[in-house]
Amino acid sequence: MITIGLTTWTEHPSLLGGTEKLTLTEYSGVLPVVEVDTPFYGIPKVTTVAKWQKAVPDKFQFILKANQVMTLHNTYDEGVSMDALKTAYREYRAMLKPLTQHQQLKAVLFQFPPFFERSNRNFHYLQRMVEWLPGVPIAVEFRNQSWYEESVKDAVFSFLKDLGITHVIVDEPHALNDGVSFEPVVTNSKLALLRLHGRNQQGWSAKGANWRSQRTLYRYSDQELAEFKQTVEQLQQQADEVCVIFNNNSGGDAADNAMALKELLGVSFGDLGPHQLDLF
Repeated sequence: MITIGLTTWTEHPSLLGGTEKLTLTEYSGVLPVVEVDTPFYGIPKVTTVAKWQKAVPDKFQFILKANQVMTLHNTYDEGVSMDALKTAYREYRAMLKPLTQHQQLKAVLFQFPPFFERSNRNFHYLQRMVEWLPGVPIAVEFRNQSWYEESVKDAVFSFLKDLGITHVIVDEPHALNDGVSFEPVVTNSKLALLRLHGRNQQGWSAKGANWRSQRTLYRYSDQELAEFKQTVEQLQQQADEVCVIFNNNSGGDAADNAMALKELLGVSFGDLGPHQLDLF
């Protein structure tokens, strides 16, 4: 199975050929999965999650970013207390329940900060994540190249496989001291996940107040999309599902690229019409 989605749902008016922001119901009538980053900044209430569910078909799924406490952001020097970690995981598990009960959670995405390097401590933390989110599908995106050094990357992939964690295959600008390499490796046979950030090297390294608007300013070419098609087809031989998330949307390109890849792959997503899910 192949699924394709975008980050957030409001910012992709071209999905419906308009200029207005989309509702979740409108988005879910076109694509079968969305990545939501709001849990990174603050764990949503269960009532908020229930509203999302009521807006989408029952087969629609969500990828939710892990909270910033859980990904150890802003804790490089001082660390994070065990109490804070346990509280974050407890609240996050409670928030997930409506989604897990109705099979609408595709994965919790741990996008680690660039300073999360390969170390014994961080290997141990990956183990703890699985313990603290039992039965929850977890995907990990590394942003430090130390995880992909030639001498160790096979061992890293094997470690993730043993834990049942999906290795996120990342496409982004890659230079010696910035970005990670493209590694199309499957570590969980249930799900292969690609996140495509674009290849704007200058914008990726941008500093200052407007860095967010530059970082993913990129439109994949037809040739690049054809290369992704080949990658997806190869991954299909190793995983039950290959999910592709386009995050190259600083200029509004993600939706157009997603629909172009969908056409190249010749996939359809069936009946994605809205309905009312009986939650309780």
